[in-house]
Amino acid sequence: MSEAFDNRSTELIQLMMKYQRRIFAYIHTLVPSRSDAEDILQETSLTICEKFKDFEIGSNFYSWACQIAYWKVKAARKKYATAKVVFNQEVMDVIAQTRGQMEEELDHRHHALSRCLKKLNDRDRRMVLTRYESGKNVTAAAHACGRTVQGAYKALNRIRKVLFDCVTFEVSVEQAQ
Repeated sequence: MSEAFDNRSTELIQLMMKYQRRIFAYIHTLVPSRSDAEDILQETSLTICEKFKDFEIGSNFYSWACQIAYWKVKAARKKYATAKVVFNQEVMDVIAQTRGQMEEELDHRHHALSRCLKKLNDRDRRMVLTRYESGKNVTAAAHACGRTVQGAYKALNRIRKVLFDCVTFEVSVEQAQ
């Protein structure tokens, strides 16, 4: 019994580590505030842990977890009813459905972006990664790469275009195969 519990716990930890960022991204598409999305992720994670005994290993964990997240968001809507930006239930349902339908495409684009980032020279890659690191801005990226702030803005615009073109090409090649 203890070994079965240990195996089940290990599986839960591995799945949560693999999918936590994606679950957060899903929640954040439904909740405008990052801090509210983080709170809902915590509630969702607790429920996932509590209900994991009901999860069938080998089935789609991400979809299962997103269903839990969806219900957590729906329950939290009462709390957000006084906020300035509140989606009505119909809009929230469409966003959730669209996000689910786009998941495969988003995965392809994410993998393509990883490949395209590797193609950048070290300075440009460091610039982009620093800029989009949590809590960082263009000024931080400029200092990290030895550029002026104005130069960093220009470089980031150029790099974004290069990455966009590269990702578009990579995805089109992947779809053609």
